Amino acid sequence: MSKRHISTSIILMWVIALLLSACTFENNSAKPAEPSSNTRKVEQSDQGKKALSYWSELNGNAASVKPNIQDIPFFQEWQKRTGVRLTFIQPPANQAKEEMNVLLASGDLPDMMEYEWDNIPGGPEKAINDGYILRLNDVIDKHAPNLKKYLSEHPEIDKQIKTDAGSYYVFPFIRGDDLLRTYQGPIIRQDWLQELGLQTPTTIEEWYTVLKAFKEKKGVAAPLTFLGVPNPLFGIESGGFVGAYGIKKGFYLDNSQVKFGPMEEGYKQFLATFRKWYAEGLIDRNIATVDTKTLDSNMTSGRSGATIWNAGAGIGKWQPIVQEKEKNALFGPAPYPVLNKGDKPKFGQRSYAYMGTGGVAISTKSKNAEAAAKMLDYGYSDEGHMLFNFGIEGISYNMKGGYPTYTDLILRNPDKLAPSQALSMYNRASYFGPFVQDVRYLEQYYTLPQQRNAIQIWSNTDVDRYVLPQIPKTELENAELSSIMIDVMTLVDEMSLKIILGVEPLDAFKNYVSKIKASKIDRAIQIQKSALDRYYKR
Repeated sequence: MSKRHISTSIILMWVIALLLSACTFENNSAKPAEPSSNTRKVEQSDQGKKALSYWSELNGNAASVKPNIQDIPFFQEWQKRTGVRLTFIQPPANQAKEEMNVLLASGDLPDMMEYEWDNIPGGPEKAINDGYILRLNDVIDKHAPNLKKYLSEHPEIDKQIKTDAGSYYVFPFIRGDDLLRTYQGPIIRQDWLQELGLQTPTTIEEWYTVLKAFKEKKGVAAPLTFLGVPNPLFGIESGGFVGAYGIKKGFYLDNSQVKFGPMEEGYKQFLATFRKWYAEGLIDRNIATVDTKTLDSNMTSGRSGATIWNAGAGIGKWQPIVQEKEKNALFGPAPYPVLNKGDKPKFGQRSYAYMGTGGVAISTKSKNAEAAAKMLDYGYSDEGHMLFNFGIEGISYNMKGGYPTYTDLILRNPDKLAPSQALSMYNRASYFGPFVQDVRYLEQYYTLPQQRNAIQIWSNTDVDRYVLPQIPKTELENAELSSIMIDVMTLVDEMSLKIILGVEPLDAFKNYVSKIKASKIDRAIQIQKSALDRYYKR
């Protein structure tokens, strides 16, 4: 089979999957559906406790150790301390969106649902009005004193976690320090650079030289790899490589104007670069299907030598694995690429203090919303803060001079678990949840000097000048924006792949932009701008 046919097959497989995902939500909203047979329900027997149900996907680090939520010590301890017995409903890995669509359509909702509620079609206000989740204003006021106190002391956070109509809808995950907001960026095999006499690349041209050397002199199969799941180019959406051209793959601010990167000339230049790199075998051939397991395999097997990923789940996880086989192996950070030497990167990964990820909503079907609220509020209490960030005292941490210090069980695990894996067993500091993340977790989690160096390097961008704030929108705006962006992002992802893989010529970009405009992207930009103006006036 020719390369063109292989590339076309990759695109067709991905597009079919995307369309099926989109259709699932539309069809499910029309008529009830049965819950997926793949969804696991596991009930723990513990007489005397209140019984509530909890829907949540399992974090990848935790899943690599124990596949079921109920077997993880943190969740057992959380139930023990709050006096609540939980029935866990766990969707299969990487299928949370599809399973949530099925769940909502079924009408058989659990008490609590941990999900990216900001990204649900129509937005959280629509989920409230459609009768899926509770408006939590009264619930928080009456039954969540710890969260209520935190929000009263942090009005900027309070503004972010409410809808435009003023509705609270989740018990949120909040990053409690600016240092926690950057955790991802370019990672490269520094030992290979040293071996080849090359410097850490900073420009697109230098990256080309390095990747070519990895390919030709080291025989590396896929010099650059990155996530292509849940959608193509997912791994670079924070600004890696594409940001060098002055845009990002999404909405951003430019001189106070809202712009959409994939229709700008800079995106065409980015596609031209990646098209060239792909044709020369410098980018992973499986560009549309790389998930976290594949990424781990690529980087630990030597199939790839560069990527964009996390300081913890990337550098911290891969370094000890590879170093066991190769004593001199060294994963290290690189700056976000720019076009001109010495320029400061315009974009890079930098999360909001509140992102919408890891928030827990209470369903309208819950017969004991008060108990659910009290359990969720525990994470914002002093005691809960310690459990969620550090785990169980005497097991996962000890207090030393007033500082919660992780034990060797976490940092030098006897079963050879990486710190990210060990942490995921005893707390949730490394992967979201209903609590405020503590910077003291990060100070210990990054045990390697290159991890700590990475945060400094990756933070050195101008992203705060260009990123849109976390902007609540009205129900109608969310519904209209979601409808527009489903079509727009399908076009963007499909055409991006076609151009990079060489299925379509680069000149197809002009026609593709016309299709984006025909899909009402200008209206989407207007919605973003209107919501932004209101946000600044609040």
